[in-house]
Amino acid sequence: MQYEVEQKHRVSDEAVLVARLQERGGHLEKPVEQSDQYFAHPCRDFATTDEALRIRVVGHKSFVTYKGPKIDTTTKTRREIELPLDPADHDGSQFSSPLAALGFTPVAMVRKRRRTFRITADEYEVDGALDEVDGLGCFVELELQANDDNLEVSKRTISKLASDLNLGPSERRSYLEMLLEKNA
Repeated sequence: MQYEVEQKHRVSDEAVLVARLQERGGHLEKPVEQSDQYFAHPCRDFATTDEALRIRVVGHKSFVTYKGPKIDTTTKTRREIELPLDPADHDGSQFSSPLAALGFTPVAMVRKRRRTFRITADEYEVDGALDEVDGLGCFVELELQANDDNLEVSKRTISKLASDLNLGPSERRSYLEMLLEKNA
């Protein structure tokens, strides 16, 4: 099975973090606007099952993503399935039509400016993102794709890198969860 091994951390001083990343060979790409429309299932509560279904729009491309429940208590490791939508569906509205017909309802939109980077940790190339999330602030995410064979090593690699970068405690809540809690 494929997993996304991720840790997210609030960033208190962006300049200090950027300097640490650059010292380790990380290069931040130009910011990209992303919007994530999350949906509620008609028959089960994703907040209870710890799942998510979203349509992500990046520029003129859109993707549908399912995220399964987190499988541990320290990282945000979970099964993730992401598929590109038809290029003609640049804002995801065509795909959201059948979702609505099936009873899925929009929950919230998460908007962010994301700068990606790659950084080497142990023998892995870790994907990273520095996110400025509307209404929530600045965060950094570290991520590896893993399978059953390298899952534990991937979790240790991400945790060690976060420690080496002095990122502080991890944030296990999704941006959606944080935004909903803030607006409640």
